[in-house]
Amino acid sequence: MSRLFGSVRSRATLGATLVVAVALVAAGAAVLLSLRANLTGEAGTRAERSAQAVASELAARIPLDKLSGLDAEDVPVQIVDADGVLLAASEDLERISGTGTAEVTPAPTRSGADDDRDRGDDDRDDDSGRSGDDESLEPGEIAQGASYTNGTATIDGDTEDYRFAAVEVETPDRGRLTVHAGSPLAAEHSAVGTALTAMLIGFPLLLGVVAGVTWLVTGRALRPVEGIRREMAAITASEDLRRRVPEPATHDEIARLARTTNATLAALEASVERQRSFVADASHELRSPIASLRTQLEVAAAHPELLDLDGAVEDTVRLQNLAGDLLLLARLDAGERPVGTRVDLAALAREEAAGREAVTVEAEPVEVSGSRGQLGRVLANLLDNAERHARERITVTVRREGGEAVVGVADDGEGVAEADRERIFERFVRLDAARSRDDGGAGLGLAIARDVAVRHGGTLTVGATPAGGALFELRLPLAGAGRGAPRA
Repeated sequence: MSRLFGSVRSRATLGATLVVAVALVAAGAAVLLSLRANLTGEAGTRAERSAQAVASELAARIPLDKLSGLDAEDVPVQIVDADGVLLAASEDLERISGTGTAEVTPAPTRSGADDDRDRGDDDRDDDSGRSGDDESLEPGEIAQGASYTNGTATIDGDTEDYRFAAVEVETPDRGRLTVHAGSPLAAEHSAVGTALTAMLIGFPLLLGVVAGVTWLVTGRALRPVEGIRREMAAITASEDLRRRVPEPATHDEIARLARTTNATLAALEASVERQRSFVADASHELRSPIASLRTQLEVAAAHPELLDLDGAVEDTVRLQNLAGDLLLLARLDAGERPVGTRVDLAALAREEAAGREAVTVEAEPVEVSGSRGQLGRVLANLLDNAERHARERITVTVRREGGEAVVGVADDGEGVAEADRERIFERFVRLDAARSRDDGGAGLGLAIARDVAVRHGGTLTVGATPAGGALFELRLPLAGAGRGAPRA
């Protein structure tokens, strides 16, 4: 079962079919109940009219054997007195139920003089007066409304279901009488049965249509998803991140999914290319000092007197610094989270400037949250870069500006051309004026400084001083500020 409904298409079809089925059953039941109630109400109205007609004749003192309502076809009628004794019934009535009086043959007519009958009538009048305490009716008056019951009646051998109406009448000569008249329910049963049969046939067909349409529409809607899946599988198998998934020419969720997937592939491709470039550049940077060191060691092995010990130490230190830079970049790329301790940038700036010539520090106490070691590395890299380009003077300033701490490192050199102000923060990028092996470094210092600044929730930009030199500005959120949390 889980495999059968394991796809979105199957579950959507099943869900839509079940919802429609429940709605159809509820609507069908409501229609049948309403139809039955209406038809039963109409039958009751017809029965009440028949009973009212007979009651009107009784109120007009028409004799029982002259009542026209007793001769109506398919309308069973009973007339009973206050004691429940059957006085008259339809001629062809053979059996009846549901009226409270199962008798179909009237009681034997009492013989005697008219005086006796008149005396009996007077007695009944007295009784009717007493029995009318429940509902006061004047002689010849018919009660308003009727009571209804369901039952069966057999007329001329045909047994059917009927809706019976009971109407009370106060006769001038016989006292309180009750007229029971019925109306057949055959039309109601036929209509309800026809409607039920139509529903039993139509509902499954309708559910089949709903299931089929839902299956087709869902399949068509999910077709682009399958295309995206196949293309992603092909990309994974080929490892070609230049490929992209097809984007439907729509503006729905699937189109947005395709665009987001392509954006993710583009970012992944850029990341992979950046990593490849990083590895290639790192290999190139490592090859030079390693080759130089190997050459010096080979020469020293053949001619010990020619050993350039200072050069070997210098190459070893360069290798050590480059390895440390690469390790720090790898940790930053892996998302290493800086330790959230309070760091006084003014004290850190003075500490990094100590021992450097021509460096002036103008700082006020400002605290930020982050890694003291990484922030010290940023200041050291900025000062190293300034020393390589400054003519005579380097100025370090630390100040508050709104909710940020601003560290500025300015030199009086030639500055950075506007076209290169973003490029210098790329890895292994060295401008023409700083390409020498001894002075230019590996081109990682500014890249490391910006990555550390971003990890601390800040920014690092370069501009120009009024005199034309370079001005690097490090902006970090103050400790406790809303934006001060280090970035993951």
